[in-house]
Amino acid sequence: MSRDVHNGPTDEFTQARGTEYSHDADAGEAPELLQLPLDQWHRARGGRMVPFAGYEMPVQYEGIMAEHVWTREHAGLFDVSHMGQLLFSGPDADAQLETLLPGDIKGLGEGRMRYSLLLAENGGIHDDLMVTRLPAENAFEAEGRDFYMVVNGATKWDDIGVFREFLPDEVGMSHLDEQALLALQGPEAVTALERVVPGVSALVFMTAAAFEWQGNPLWVSRSGYTGEDGFEISIPGDAAEAFAEALCAQPEVKPIGLGARDSLRLEAGLPLYGHDLDLETTPVAADLGFALSKRRREEGGFAGHARIIAEREQGPVAKRVGLIVDGRQPVREGAAVVDDEGTTVGKVTSGGFAPTLQKPIAMAYVPAALAQPGTRVTLAQRGKIHHAEVVAMPFVPHRYVRKGS
Repeated sequence: MSRDVHNGPTDEFTQARGTEYSHDADAGEAPELLQLPLDQWHRARGGRMVPFAGYEMPVQYEGIMAEHVWTREHAGLFDVSHMGQLLFSGPDADAQLETLLPGDIKGLGEGRMRYSLLLAENGGIHDDLMVTRLPAENAFEAEGRDFYMVVNGATKWDDIGVFREFLPDEVGMSHLDEQALLALQGPEAVTALERVVPGVSALVFMTAAAFEWQGNPLWVSRSGYTGEDGFEISIPGDAAEAFAEALCAQPEVKPIGLGARDSLRLEAGLPLYGHDLDLETTPVAADLGFALSKRRREEGGFAGHARIIAEREQGPVAKRVGLIVDGRQPVREGAAVVDDEGTTVGKVTSGGFAPTLQKPIAMAYVPAALAQPGTRVTLAQRGKIHHAEVVAMPFVPHRYVRKGS
């Protein structure tokens, strides 16, 4: 089921947005947390639930380190149903989306996906997202040149607000609020999922198609945010528990929590919105230049184009880089990058211990002069000094299955 959210917010829209973002509530009043379709399933399997993006979500089951290693070696099942699933329709939907996204949406083939950015007028980033052109036959019964988009859970209501404000009425937008979204990630994900949903192995990285499981429509993409091969599966919420059980009945699969999801994406060098990306960050500073397609750079017409192109040509003042930290002590988000006099010149935006490398790693924004791999930098956190080296990302090679591989 979907809900049209283009022509004005429903009460549910207003309430949900207020739950996550309202500043009018009493200071001591905690917002009510929403529950995932698999909430009781997580609890029954020993998931330790924590608040995240307005929801109660499992941070771990057996332990973050064990779950991280299992996903790298086998297949981990992640519940990412907090993320926003949106549909866009209309004869010029691709052209209209290009006014807000810097990617080549018009050139996107049916069943093809693209990583893109929802940009603000100043060139900052509202959100990073995945957009797919739907074929005529799809799991959402959406005909024609329509698009499926997955946006971050913590920003989905604000994203919907941006789309409602800037897209014309001719572009229809629906929020698939009753769909669950599961991610199966790891080198054995394809083996396990093929048993349950025959035919998915024909997909390659950044492609998607409709499938069926026990009479339930599935929309399956070969994608994910761990750096591993894997899939994301959109399924009706009322069928999600039985489907998760079917997946976890496979010997390769275990449920994995938010903790390992974060350490996996950090090793893969993938930014997390609200930490490594925000409204003050441009795609060039974030080292996401690949999301700016050649045609769009030349033609312009997207939010923040002038600033972004000028920054691309002249170079950013600061740039997102990877760091390997000396010693064994992780450096966390918020640590300062300091110069020889102890003056803050940059900041760490994500950090932790990398189980695959057995070393602490981090992402940080540093002055452009310090962004070259091999550069030594100094970090300060809680009165302690740490030393690190700028390195190329990803920290751990991606293992996506591409066409012909």
